[in-house]
Order: sequence, then C-alpha cells, then structure tokens
Amino acid sequence: MKTLKAGLASALLVAGLGLAPAAPAVAAPAPYCGIRWGSLADSASAMSSARVTGVRTGQHTCYDRIVIDLRGQVRGYDVRYVNAVYTEGQGRRVPLSGAADLRIVVRAPAYDSSGHATYRPSSRTHAVDVSGYRTFRQVAYLGSFEGQTSFGLGVRARLPFRTFILDGPGTGSRLVIDVAHRW
Repeated sequence: MKTLKAGLASALLVAGLGLAPAAPAVAAPAPYCGIRWGSLADSASAMSSARVTGVRTGQHTCYDRIVIDLRGQVRGYDVRYVNAVYTEGQGRRVPLSGAADLRIVVRAPAYDSSGHATYRPSSRTHAVDVSGYRTFRQVAYLGSFEGQTSFGLGVRARLPFRTFILDGPGTGSRLVIDVAHRW
C-alpha cells in the first residue's frame, strides 16, 4: 500500500511541476499561400491629376490581378465590397456576374482637360475578358465623372484582397488590386 501511495504521490508531483509529457501540439493551418489580406475596404483619399488610360488583368498561382494604368501619379482610390455597383453620373445599377461585387474607384478621371476620353473600352459591361479566371467573373467600366473613374469587379465570393500603387512606366503609375483564390 505504501508503494502505491508513493507512486501516486510521485505522479502528482511530476504533473504539478509540469514535467509530464506534453500533449502533441495541434498546428494551426497556414494561411493560403501565405496571404494575410482581409476583405475590408481599402482607400486613400487624395485626388489626382493623373488620367486612366487602360485596364488589364492577369492570373497568378494564388490570386487574380486587375491593373489600372494611369498617365501620371495616382494618389487616391477606394476599393470595397458592396451590395451593387452603379454607373458614374447616371447612377444606373450594373449587374455583375459572381457572388460578390467589388467596387473600384480611382480618384482620377478617364478624360483629358478638353473632355476627350483617355480610356474607352470596346464593351463597358465586359471591359476585360476574364473567362477562365479562378476568382474574377466580370470587369465592368462604370464611367468617369467629376474627376473619378469607377469599375465593378464581379468575383466568385467575398475573398481577401489587397490594393497598392506601382510607379511607372515612365511618369505613369498603376493601381493594382489582387483578389485571392480562397481564404
């Protein structure tokens, strides 16, 4: 009986001191492709004298990318998920393909000082062909009015995104929005 009590006391002492073998750690899943972006709005409030000149998209291993080209330095933008997107000026709803709508506002016009368009897609509702993309479903040009230009991006789901500005080429700049393929 003394041996049983001594053994029990030793076991309790070891457990109390934290010397007992540790339970195996459960590793938290790593973020998808290391992406730590979120899905909340991202914006910079400054206006710009730059001019929107083009829009293009690309597919990457972990995300789809949209690039808005500008002549001059872009300073302001607003990118956010919304319930619906609307044309600039008229305010007409533009239905987008996909389960989530991302509104992209560039605080720069798509026209010059004489009012001539600096960006004119062949189709406003399908400004860029994104068929076959994992995340993007539709890119719509919503117009340019009072110094700002808007785009609607239909995506598969409300997924993480990031927004940033790149300088160049030359005196131009680019507004870049990446949307992850998944969380």
